[in-house]
Amino acid sequence: MAVAKVEKRRALNDETLREFLREMLLIRRFEERVEERFRAGVLPGFLHVAIGEEATDVGVCQAMAEGDVFASTHRAHGHTLASGTHPNAVMAELYGKVEGCSHGYGGSMHLYDVERGNMGANAVIGGGLPAITGAGLAFKLRDEQRVAVAFFGDGATNIGTFHESLNLAQLWRTKSVFVCQNNRWAESTPGWQHSPVWDDMSKRALAFDMRAIKVDGQDVEAVFEAAREALDFARSGEGPVFLDIETVRMHGHYIGDAQVYRSKEDREEAAANDPIDRLRSRLELSDGDFDALDAEVHEIVEAAVLFAENGTDPQPEDALKNVYV
Repeated sequence: MAVAKVEKRRALNDETLREFLREMLLIRRFEERVEERFRAGVLPGFLHVAIGEEATDVGVCQAMAEGDVFASTHRAHGHTLASGTHPNAVMAELYGKVEGCSHGYGGSMHLYDVERGNMGANAVIGGGLPAITGAGLAFKLRDEQRVAVAFFGDGATNIGTFHESLNLAQLWRTKSVFVCQNNRWAESTPGWQHSPVWDDMSKRALAFDMRAIKVDGQDVEAVFEAAREALDFARSGEGPVFLDIETVRMHGHYIGDAQVYRSKEDREEAAANDPIDRLRSRLELSDGDFDALDAEVHEIVEAAVLFAENGTDPQPEDALKNVYV
């Protein structure tokens, strides 16, 4: 198995990195506002945010090409926004409105936008893996220059469909990339308690003789370069890639999680590895420049809240639509 450690190459100019920062900041402010609305009792269901993992969302999605597809997880806001879905459509979906990207049927954990390659978030852990193996196989058989990408967490590497999907993907040389967002927490279980290779998830690819790339998930530029390398390899038809992105979860598994299983030191260490702070420092943005960017993003988020609040509630009979079994 070839394991590559992507080094810092500074291949992107400051203008591009500034756009990456804007996208990461949009995801952060969007999720912070959504959390506030959820705690106020406005939003239904459960809510999972990816605060701290924005560099993974933006780095991978920005590296994808038009026509590529992906499957997300229960922590899907970042992937959906980074792939180009308008914040209004995402916010409206969280409010359960008809104008939402899933027309109010899905909520936070079931965000879809097929037009932009989003084949759906999934509340089932690892639920998107088999579909991405199938999509990657279809792209290969059709000889299409497209790649299918699966996002999942380190905890998902313990389920049967993870191993089945990677086994078939490598056997059939599908055009797939498997992105492990390794925050070392499987809900409330630390990595060392659920996996013998928790400190190096790239070893998961060893059993399948699959190419693996390991990268620092708090560095958006490094993530972008690693994702582009993985996508290029899969697109060439040489086989799938396992992308091990080491990231941090700054909040709990879900909003309301007291995190009694987690030490204060661990939470402080995660907060100290904020990808937004790191990129801001890299760009040497002044307080004025950062505040202006932040104000722009806040305006977009507030407009999305207003759009959602004024959206259309579905009718009771709509629950019977799109039911096939």
